[in-house]
Amino acid sequence: MLTINDITYRLGERLLLDHTGAAIPDGARVGFVGRNGTGKTTLFKIITGDLGTESGTISLPRGRRIGGVAQEAPGGPETLIEVVLAADTERTALMKEAETATDPHRIAEIGTRLADIGAHSAPARAAMVLHGLGFDEAAQQRPCSDFSGGWRMRVALAAVLFSEPDLLLLDEPTNYLDLEGTLWLYDYLERYPHTVIVISHDRELLDTSVDHILHLDQGKLTLYRGGYSSFEKQRAEKQMQLARAREKQEAERKHLQSFVDRFKAKATKARQAQSRVKRLEKMQTIATIVDRDVQPFVFPGPEKPLSPPMIVLEDAAAGYGERKVLSRLNLSLAPDDRIALLGSNGNGKSTFCKLIGGRLPAMSGEMKKSSKLETAYFAQHQLDELRIEDTPVGHLRELMPDAPEAKVRSKAAQIGFPASKADTPVKLLSGGEKARLMLGLATFHGPHLLILDEPTNHLDIDSRTALVTAINDYPGAVILVSHDRFLIEACADRLWLVGGGTVKNFDGDMDDYRAYVLGAAKAERRGKPAPEPAARPKADERKEAATKRVAQGPLRQKLNLAEARIAKLTGLIGKVDEALANGAFARDPEKALQISRQRAELSEALAAAEEEWLLLGEELESA
Repeated sequence: MLTINDITYRLGERLLLDHTGAAIPDGARVGFVGRNGTGKTTLFKIITGDLGTESGTISLPRGRRIGGVAQEAPGGPETLIEVVLAADTERTALMKEAETATDPHRIAEIGTRLADIGAHSAPARAAMVLHGLGFDEAAQQRPCSDFSGGWRMRVALAAVLFSEPDLLLLDEPTNYLDLEGTLWLYDYLERYPHTVIVISHDRELLDTSVDHILHLDQGKLTLYRGGYSSFEKQRAEKQMQLARAREKQEAERKHLQSFVDRFKAKATKARQAQSRVKRLEKMQTIATIVDRDVQPFVFPGPEKPLSPPMIVLEDAAAGYGERKVLSRLNLSLAPDDRIALLGSNGNGKSTFCKLIGGRLPAMSGEMKKSSKLETAYFAQHQLDELRIEDTPVGHLRELMPDAPEAKVRSKAAQIGFPASKADTPVKLLSGGEKARLMLGLATFHGPHLLILDEPTNHLDIDSRTALVTAINDYPGAVILVSHDRFLIEACADRLWLVGGGTVKNFDGDMDDYRAYVLGAAKAERRGKPAPEPAARPKADERKEAATKRVAQGPLRQKLNLAEARIAKLTGLIGKVDEALANGAFARDPEKALQISRQRAELSEALAAAEEEWLLLGEELESA
């Protein structure tokens, strides 16, 4: 059992851990949650001994091994399989000793121990872990130096998973993975034989792969049984209980204070009053659970919606230079589609996004799209394009050169940078804040199509929930690439599979896709062809819904036009009312009468537009 006992830790003037503790049972799979910056990674460093504490202790039974992903990714000439096998230091040392040992008794001991730890099956287990994280057999034999930093971090993750420490500490492991690797990791952690604590903002992982939630808030640790959904329910109930207890305490406090105020001056009641004063002094205030509000994301929609279909691909192909990455593309995109792209990294998801986003021309075939199509593109690598010395206001001012300062700052607040935060240099912003700024800049002009490539990296759970709300409120089309299953299930209503050199509709939901990914991995390890995705009744429902949505396109367009008309008429009436209130036509009665008549006409037009909007809404709902 891992015991965290009354620890305190400060970072400068910030108190991250305040005389707090928790007891983690042996074999528990724990999801460690809390807002970004609360001290989760700091606690990991305290557990591993990399940081000392102001007070308190960390205890773990003697001989237990602690493992975590190395800070520096391997990058030498060793092959991937060699790096992973070397993570089992005992096996490596015994295998080396076995080559030179001469004492028969020692040779026997080494052989027995190697058998006990499964040394001879180790290469197969290492290959299984690497394959699950996206490395095929050929890649496993290549040197680490051949791979980029992100892929090398996967190798570091594979190494610690293979070594199976008694206490496994993982800090946002899915940040290095694509959806397929993430789905594999869910399954692996669910079956992990020892204790694991994983820092994660991935709700699906926290609901399917852990059996406890450790919550860090306001310097205090609280351990809950169950997954994340159970934690949310338990915490809400605790919040209600604390609120009731606090109300009861406040009532008692007022009653005691009232007695003291009335009788402290009377000799006959002085002793009773004094006892109540002592009671008040000893009464500890019941702390309430404080939930800090998360700034919402706001994605403005286009001023004028486009007629469906918005984009049509007919036998199109895309690639770089002479190399085709994708071909046989026959797809269409409606103005309100919500599409998630599935498929392993390297299969062409980014290529397809660039093609749809207009950053890459079709090599052959045809791509038809409206000349008025506005596209916003967000990808993680774009965070490096932000000017690190500039501020959020400075970036927005470039897009609003003629706007007054108040309007620029209002826009900064709208995208999540109010008050002094708007003047904070980008280099001092957190990863989540940089992502928020980039999203605000990308969607500034109200696009018809929003392409989001891994938008949840660096976002905590509450911010991811706010992102889901913004995507669902956004009136345009969305193409989503994400390893966050919760985000996909909450936002996407069509799934497209990128693989085999093309993109096609996936007939199923995320449960089907998980089964397909895990089944394909097992088949490949056995040298068998990957099974085709199995369609379920839900797939037919998804197809039918997509067909209906395309058919409803003209009706939705009329509804959007009616909304735009209502907004325009409301704005005109507001301007007229403002002019009349300011007395702008006080000296010109005829002009004032004319303006009043115009206001009446505008009011009639607004009422008609609202009536049309209601009828269209009812018609669309019934359809």
